[in-house]
Amino acid sequence: MSTRENSVPWPTLVKVTKNCCSPDIPPVATVKPGQVFKIECVDWTGAQVGNNDSSDDIKNVDLTKIHNLSGPVAVEGAEPGDCLVVDILDVTPFEKMPWGYTGIFELENGGGLFAQEFQSRACKAIWDFKGVYATSRHIPGVRFAGVSHPGLIGTAPSAELLATWNKREGELIAAHSDSVPPVAFPPEPKGAYVGQELDAEVMAKIAKEGARTVPGREHGGNCDASAFIKNLSRGSRCYFPVFVKGANLSVGDLHFSQGDGEMSFCGAIEMAGIITFSTSIIKGGVEKFALKQPIFLPSPIDPLYSSKLVFEGISVDVHGDGKQYNMDTTVAYKQAALNTIAYLQKLGYTREQAYLLLSAAPVESHVGAVVDSPNACVTLALPLGIFEFTRTSDRTFFPGKRD
Repeated sequence: MSTRENSVPWPTLVKVTKNCCSPDIPPVATVKPGQVFKIECVDWTGAQVGNNDSSDDIKNVDLTKIHNLSGPVAVEGAEPGDCLVVDILDVTPFEKMPWGYTGIFELENGGGLFAQEFQSRACKAIWDFKGVYATSRHIPGVRFAGVSHPGLIGTAPSAELLATWNKREGELIAAHSDSVPPVAFPPEPKGAYVGQELDAEVMAKIAKEGARTVPGREHGGNCDASAFIKNLSRGSRCYFPVFVKGANLSVGDLHFSQGDGEMSFCGAIEMAGIITFSTSIIKGGVEKFALKQPIFLPSPIDPLYSSKLVFEGISVDVHGDGKQYNMDTTVAYKQAALNTIAYLQKLGYTREQAYLLLSAAPVESHVGAVVDSPNACVTLALPLGIFEFTRTSDRTFFPGKRD
């Protein structure tokens, strides 16, 4: 790996990690537009979760140490106002680590979509990889093809943009100070890590002001909760606004597979591995494309599951109290997921197994209607081909089998 002052030969393998977002973190390598380079990534927790049958590591995970990202990598010629085009050429697990995990986090330590409804307690499923397929000893009877992708990828913010993030999120935190789990996370000096030896004063500034990487923002970042990000795999193209010289691209939180919406917080199949990139620059691209947030061109590669069972959710009764909500798509999504979980429980899965499965498998969710007041409608499609069994005794109840 070269120093940040020099261009790097092809291919480059970047290994340095960080867990906060700041324009003051210098790049660890520089690449030329068009150059192919590889980046090694640890899992998002920094190897806090092991391949075992205990959920204690999920329960006790230190969230001040996440996300573990690799980079930043500067791209020669990129200037503020440009668009950085990032082509994802490949995403693979490490050859010696052909496994990943999905976790339900504790209500008080991470939470998830159903943190309140389920009073979430730690639970974990380990997935084993064989080629493109994943199976789990903790969720028997399923086998599906993964579309591996980065959960977190983006450029560095400018000092002005970072200040905007901290201001607006700080105001939200202050307005919901008693929320469990928290509505947002402020900069946290504890556990701040950038993987480089920096001047003490610079490091103190990064630790004090650097944004936590939990949400996605204008620069990209943690986009894995978006509905299509499970398809941001090899063959994908990303268009990122550039805010600092060199763009300073960072990546991490690799996933072997994910459903539409990372509902259990640690909801994809998390893995460590290698991602391969090539980049180019569109000068003045922010103005040309009215680029306020990234634009993504998903991968043409997608698992083919033609038979799906679609569950509907409307914006009512998510807590079982019959309450009517007004055009609330989050409530409708929760209701669709709860209906699917209830169905899977009828097939013999526990609620926790169903929750983990919907987070990790290639389910599809769509907003069906947002005009028919008071009920927004969201659907969740469960691919029947992922199941390795069929309910032959009642085919109207389970009308599918694996091809």
